[in-house]
Amino acid sequence: MEAHDLGKGTLAGLAHQFGVSAAWARKISGARKRTGSMERQPYVPGPKVRVDRNLVRGLLEKNADLYLHELQAELKTTAGIQVSVPHLWKIVGELGFKLKKSHSTRPNGRQKSTGSGARFSSNN
Repeated sequence: MEAHDLGKGTLAGLAHQFGVSAAWARKISGARKRTGSMERQPYVPGPKVRVDRNLVRGLLEKNADLYLHELQAELKTTAGIQVSVPHLWKIVGELGFKLKKSHSTRPNGRQKSTGSGARFSSNN
């Protein structure tokens, strides 16, 4: 980087001269422009959502017919917890709750055919 600062060549040319990739040199140069340092910045994860699984279990045992968006709203009003529907999907699955029966699936597990005869999965 010092050679580039002194105008001794292009970033790509100096990267080749010092035996590093041009992409790495651009990455380091960009990091230095953003932070003022060539040192790698430590990873700082975002905030962790702490969902009380016992609360979710209790809500589902009290009302097993809740949809995920209804469960999401219930968590927000009762505990002030804001959580995404996909994260709730994961938690509900980890707790061992099953999905409601689908009225479009036959008792034998095969899907109903469409009017055009098209199939939705390759299992049929």
